[in-house]
Amino acid sequence: MKIRVAAQATTIILFSLVMGVFWGTWFSLSRTMDQLSGETFVAVGHQMIQNLGVPMAVLLPLALLSALVTLVLLWPDRTAAWWWLAAGFVLMVAALVITLAVEVPIDNQIQGWTAATLPGDWRSVQSRWELWHTARTFASIAAVVAATISATVARPSQPPTTQVGPPGRVVAGDPSA
Repeated sequence: MKIRVAAQATTIILFSLVMGVFWGTWFSLSRTMDQLSGETFVAVGHQMIQNLGVPMAVLLPLALLSALVTLVLLWPDRTAAWWWLAAGFVLMVAALVITLAVEVPIDNQIQGWTAATLPGDWRSVQSRWELWHTARTFASIAAVVAATISATVARPSQPPTTQVGPPGRVVAGDPSA
């Protein structure tokens, strides 16, 4: 039981770190990227890609691996905890798919840009990136919520254990206490 709890806690922490990167980027910067000049957009884009590319390439798969291990540990009971975590896992996989299918290819385009070589449609590329970044941000938030619910839903109740004690003494676990 302690291993399950530790696995769930690890998954929640890793999911939260992933969500924090997406949320922090969305909340602090990307919602206003369309207000930046081309030169600033390229400079900020290059820096964000450099700072986040490698850490997120490790963190997101590690979070999914942790969730898979936890799902395996929860599998024998298949209680609500398992189903909630499965939902969180699917949502985090959706965030990964968005990242790999949409965001990384756009990031690769941006990596090749300079202020002097910005394509004429750079604002539409930036808007597309922002739309999908918003989707993955909220998918990751929902994943953290689901994983947290998974760790807090009631487990199936087990009958209390009865312990024999001296007459008139209440003993922990005694159902008549």
